[in-house]
Amino acid sequence: MSFNNLDTLYRQVIMDHYKNPRNRGSIEGNPMTVDMNNPTCGDRIQLQLLVEDGIVKDAKFDGEGCSISLSSASMMTQAIKGKPVDEALKMSELFSDLMQGKDIDEGDIDLGDIEALQGVSKFPARIKCATLAWKAMEKGVDVEKED
Repeated sequence: MSFNNLDTLYRQVIMDHYKNPRNRGSIEGNPMTVDMNNPTCGDRIQLQLLVEDGIVKDAKFDGEGCSISLSSASMMTQAIKGKPVDEALKMSELFSDLMQGKDIDEGDIDLGDIEALQGVSKFPARIKCATLAWKAMEKGVDVEKED
């Protein structure tokens, strides 16, 4: 597949998650809730996590922002649901490396649609948009581990 076709495919995946976000909404009960924003561009997210026995049982988000920020939140919640917290944190580490333009070795971890965001690394001003939900997840599971 040529670079242009791959770039077009990635754009389509990003826009699909933006226009049809997965896991947008709230979790019933008493989930771990993390509010974060990116003051440089106005992106705002509220991430809710339900973690039981070290497993991310559910993940939902709400907020407003650019297509990169909201599609990343959609992809992230989809990717971490059902995963052990340690694996979700490893995914976040891989995603951070991807955003820094590093070559990544996924090993046993499948990033799925998340790889569509790799082109963001060419636009340093947009990296914070892409990583906002991931930083919220890291903060949320860190708090959960302390409890």
